[in-house]
Amino acid sequence: MDRHPVPEVATREQWLAARKALLEQEKALTRQRDALNRARRALPMVRVEEDYRFQGPRGEVGLEALFDGRSQLIVYHFMYHMDRGKGCAGCSSLVDSIGHQSHLHQRDTNLVLVSRAPLADLEAFRQRMGWSLPWYSSHGSRFNYDYHATTDEQVAPVQYNYRDKEELLRLGQGYHVQGEQHGLSVFLRDGGQIYHTYSCYGRGVEMLMGSFHFLDLTPFGRGEGWDGMPDLDGKGLDWTRLHDEYEQRAPAHDCCAHKART
Repeated sequence: MDRHPVPEVATREQWLAARKALLEQEKALTRQRDALNRARRALPMVRVEEDYRFQGPRGEVGLEALFDGRSQLIVYHFMYHMDRGKGCAGCSSLVDSIGHQSHLHQRDTNLVLVSRAPLADLEAFRQRMGWSLPWYSSHGSRFNYDYHATTDEQVAPVQYNYRDKEELLRLGQGYHVQGEQHGLSVFLRDGGQIYHTYSCYGRGVEMLMGSFHFLDLTPFGRGEGWDGMPDLDGKGLDWTRLHDEYEQRAPAHDCCAHKART
């Protein structure tokens, strides 16, 4: 069995001193995050002029219906692989982390999934995963292309995470140049008009991934083999699976190489 290094053993007094030092860094990061949130809220917004159409449980609807009567809408652009007949494992892991929507609804906000795939396929996969989150199909609409959740230069100029095709290829990210992508977009409904206020892509959506944040509190972190973390299963960043496709892992016993401090 692979053995992974763990933190050095210390006295309770030594641990407390180190923990207080880390607390100052955590507080500084919290203040930075508050400032970032203020800046995000202060972004200008863009009027949505296109009459986007979606397929949902009540048939064909426009973008306004996704608000479900609320003023704010968060759309998670979910990557659905039509050729494989299932959703992206990373996107699925993110949706697994989404809790009850009552707290969002209390703040006049709705959260939905949107994918460029037939609604029947999305509904079948939603039932398989046991999700209750509203899921809409944008199949046949420009919505995904306009908000850069599908890239195809035959339809629209390629842009993903605010980088064009040339920059993506230069960075070795050719996988973002063609096909389905993941992301998040926010919209505001005011006086009968809808506005686009925010979008993020790539690691920007990690704010929604509760499992990652829980793992970040642990000694092994996400176990992905970067930034000092061990690669727990040899899969690196590509470790997430659909929650019904994981192999059962036996509990680990004495799998770590302890280093006692003398």
